[in-house]
Amino acid sequence: MKLLALSAAMILASSCVMGQERHLVKENSMQNHEVQCHPMMIIGIACRTSNAPEAGPYDIPKLWERFYSENISAQIPNKTSNEIVALYCDYEGDYTQPYSLVIGCPVSSLDVVPQGMVAKVIPAASYTIFRAVGEHPASLVEAWGKVWQAKLKRTYTFDYEVYGDKFFSGSPKEVSVYIAIERAAQ
Repeated sequence: MKLLALSAAMILASSCVMGQERHLVKENSMQNHEVQCHPMMIIGIACRTSNAPEAGPYDIPKLWERFYSENISAQIPNKTSNEIVALYCDYEGDYTQPYSLVIGCPVSSLDVVPQGMVAKVIPAASYTIFRAVGEHPASLVEAWGKVWQAKLKRTYTFDYEVYGDKFFSGSPKEVSVYIAIERAAQ
């Protein structure tokens, strides 16, 4: 599966769950969308990694493989959708430093967290959305390249990707990459 071939340079994290009215959209000058997202809870599996060549390119595909081979999605209680969220959090600095990756699903409650899984609450925040549209994972690699080159005031708190209907049944495939940014003065 091509998804398993993702490297750290290809992923990092992002996306507001579209079906849950989580955000207000505002176009910005980069032709991306700026959104204000409401909090979201997720449950999933995690690893600690970095974008170093000996870390992320090994750790990230291994976590995705575990997610699918152990059917983690089916084990997550209180799911609010079938979307998969890849959350990048617990940054030690910028994207060149270690961070945690959680692959899971949005949930309505954190009351029951299965053994071996983690729960995370993504707080309300401002995001810039990048779209990865096309052949996967090449389009995702390109989107992350744009993120790293963009002149954003990133917070390095919670970035995430959302894999929804447009990824699983769409052609071309689409992943939304949400990058946490400092809120612009109103």
